[in-house]
Order: sequence, then C-alpha cells, then structure tokens
Amino acid sequence: MIGEGTQEQTAKEGTSTYVNRDLSWIEFNRRVLEEAQDRDTPLLERVKFLAIVSSNLDEFMSVRVAGVKDQMKAGYTKKDFTGYTPAGLFKRIMKRTGRMVAEQYKTYRDICRQLVKEGIVFSEYDDLNANQKKAMDAYYHDIVFPVLTPMAVDQSRPFPLVRSQSVYLAVVLEQEGEPEEDEPYFAIVQVPSNLSRVVAAPMRANSKKQEFVLMEELIKRHIRTLFSGYKAVAVHAFRLTRNADLTLNEEGAEDLLEEIEKELRRRRWGSPVRLEVEADIHPYALSRLQDEFEIADNVFYIDGPVDLTYFMKLASVIEGYDRLRYPAIDPAYPEEFGDADDFFEVLRQKDVLVYHPYESFEAVSDFIDQAADDPQVLAIKMTLYRVSGNSPLIRALARAAESGKQVTVVVELKARFDEERNIAWARQLEQAGCHVVYGLVGLKTHAKITLVVRQEQDELRRYVHVGTGNYNDSTAKLYTDVGLFTCHQVIGEDAPCCLTK
Repeated sequence: MIGEGTQEQTAKEGTSTYVNRDLSWIEFNRRVLEEAQDRDTPLLERVKFLAIVSSNLDEFMSVRVAGVKDQMKAGYTKKDFTGYTPAGLFKRIMKRTGRMVAEQYKTYRDICRQLVKEGIVFSEYDDLNANQKKAMDAYYHDIVFPVLTPMAVDQSRPFPLVRSQSVYLAVVLEQEGEPEEDEPYFAIVQVPSNLSRVVAAPMRANSKKQEFVLMEELIKRHIRTLFSGYKAVAVHAFRLTRNADLTLNEEGAEDLLEEIEKELRRRRWGSPVRLEVEADIHPYALSRLQDEFEIADNVFYIDGPVDLTYFMKLASVIEGYDRLRYPAIDPAYPEEFGDADDFFEVLRQKDVLVYHPYESFEAVSDFIDQAADDPQVLAIKMTLYRVSGNSPLIRALARAAESGKQVTVVVELKARFDEERNIAWARQLEQAGCHVVYGLVGLKTHAKITLVVRQEQDELRRYVHVGTGNYNDSTAKLYTDVGLFTCHQVIGEDAPCCLTK
C-alpha cells in the first residue's frame, strides 16, 4: 500500500500515554475480523463478520480519515494530546489498515475454501459447464446489458462522476486496426448496484453444489458487447471512497433541514479519500484513476473482489444451511404484558424491564399503538435517531396526531448516513400534524425515550419508555439492548428534559 511511512518517522509520533481514538477504532475493527477468523463461529456468521469489517472500514475512511486528510490539506501540524500530528497519524492509520485489509482477504480466501466444502462455490465463468454458461449469457443480455452505461474518457468527454463506494470497471481499450504503440483509450463502467452482486448459476446435473458468479466477472466476460470496434486490453474493478462528513454551519443556518439537504447533495462530490483497485490493475488504468482523483497516498491493492460488503446479503439469502448459522432467536413477548389488554394498567402496578432481542420489540410498538388509539392519552413525545425503512412507530405517531393528540417528535437529522431517511420521516410526521424538533444545535440527540401523557380521573399520569437501543424494529432483532417501561413519577417528570430544546 502507498504511503506507509518509515519506522523512524512513526517512532517520533504517538509517544503520549493516551491512546489515539482512531487507532483504537482500528483495534476494535480487528476484533470484528477475529470473529470472522474464529473457526468456532458458524461459517455463514463468519461471512457476515467479514462483511461488517468492510462496512465499518468504509465509514471510518469516509469520516475519520477524511477529517485527518482535511487537517493535512489545511497545513495543520500541531500534535494532538496523544502525540500525533495529522500527517503522522495518517501514516500510522494507513499502515495498520493496510495490514488489516491484507489479513481480511487472507481470511476471505480461507472462508471460501470452507464454503466449497459445504457446497457453496464462487466460480469463474470459464469453470461453468455449457448449460450454466448459456444461462449466464442469457441473464447478462436480458437483465444486465440494458442497465449498463459505458462511459469513455477523452479530451472531448470529461471524467464522469464516480459515486462513492460503488464498484466500477476500468477498461483499457485499443481501436481495432490501430498500431499498439498509440496511447490506449480509457473508459469506465459502473457495476449496477440495483442488481444482485452475486448471480446464482443453475445447478449441475447430479450435483448439490450452489455456484455463484460475481456480477463484475460476468460483465468482464461480455465487455466486448459494450465497445464495438475496440478490443479490451484490460478490465479491472475499482472503488472510490469520498469524504462523507457533513460540514454544517448550524449557528448560521436559517433552516437546519435545508442546510443538511444541501450538504447531502455536496456529499456526492466529496473529495476522494481512498481508492481500492484490483491488485493486478493495468498501470495505465491506475495512472488515469490517480490523476483524476488526485490520490496517491491512500491506494489499496485488493487481492480478491473489491468490496466485501456484498457478503452480508449473500449469507442471508442462501437457503438450507441453518447448521452454518447461529441458532435462530425466537423473541418472547414480555411476560408482564403477555395476557394484559392494557399496558397502562400493568405499568400502574409495576415497572417492566425488557431485554432485546430475546424479548420482542413488538412490546414497544404495541405500547405506542395503544397510546395512539387511547382517547385518554393527551400527548406523546418521542426521540427518533435511527428507525427502520417501514417503521410502524411512524405510522402510529402520525395516526395519533391526526386524531388530535399533541405529538412532539425529536428527529435527529444529523444521524450519520441516515440523514436522508430522517428528513423524509420528519416531513411525513409534519404533514400528519406532528410537531417536529430537529435536534440541538452543535449536538446529536442520542436519547431513546418516549413520554405518554394520559388523563386519569382527576390527574395526569406520565408513562415512559427509555432504552439503550434505537426505535428500530429491524435492528432490535439483532442488537442486545434493554428498555424500561415505567410510570414512576420522578422519571416521568424528568423525561421532558430529553424531549425539548
């Protein structure tokens, strides 16, 4: 990898007794990699952990490393309290992440060997039999080819926008009939992100093996269909990571939502931070990419498929291999609410502590549903940081507002990489009549809390749910979190502090 630095250079850095947070994060991600390496971990779970290593590293590069590079560009040379200058820290980060990526792909090859033993095979196109090739050719021509857009790059056609963290093919071309000593032509092709990265081949006769071909390999094999009159000298995958850290002037912004929307549009054009290329990429293609992206100090040469995040979906869609996964968790509905028709009646008797994912998140959804439909409920106040794409909680809150209840929702617009989704939820809630608060200036609201105010005889009673996990019914099936349901007076009186500006 380019730009590792010498031992003499790095020895002068990081002499503090404190641990740098970015280097500490790398050790955290290494711990995730160790889960992928552990032979005691079920094989398809190891596949998932390998994908998580990649997705973690994507965010680290696009935010944390991007920030370090910004400091370097600004000429900032002061050491932080851990003893690192931005340049020194960048060199150390590159050295450690380079080792991690090399180890990750070594683990990838080991896992693939284990998958073959289980009948799950990643095949090259040339290794397929005639019937399989025929099916792959038909899939390419019927489904893939119409979606592809080859983009030539020359003096009359500027370099097209390369989207962050999308896989592309760099194609070096020669025009048929021209002398080979002339400068080659160059083009790029985006691997469609809206089609599956892995294509299942038909099973061979008398075989139980499931064979898959990577989408980019299929496109490489048929690259001639995209460039009539030219010969492809080399075709290699690459992937660019851009700076995705939002630069917000919250104090000067008249409308925080509009300001974030502007920054999200700028994110597409964020400065290049990392370039991943296949290890044997053609030198001409590499030079064109480096010149265009002005990146020389953060290039990763990948000995395998570029971007392993596709492994996550693969592990989920393969059927019939439950023995290669962790035993499925069937969440129990909290016993305290199991036979009760009224959450409020239960909570007047005692507090209820739930433990996800072993206890079902449906209890939270049902609590909000009951509050939305109960005529005695006057107000619902809630914080939302990350919610699922089809959240039942959003529908319940909208229904409550439409029925005349006072509904206040703190939507954190600065939830990293969920900004667009949260903006959409905020607008939907406002259209339903909810009062939406867009977090606090200069801070992120990570609190997970719901307050329900209910009229009961001659008094108002506050019911609260507070938890450690997001109000996300999808991730609540995966992450371990606790949640407390209570109508304790002190907690109820304190809860509004988390729900107002």
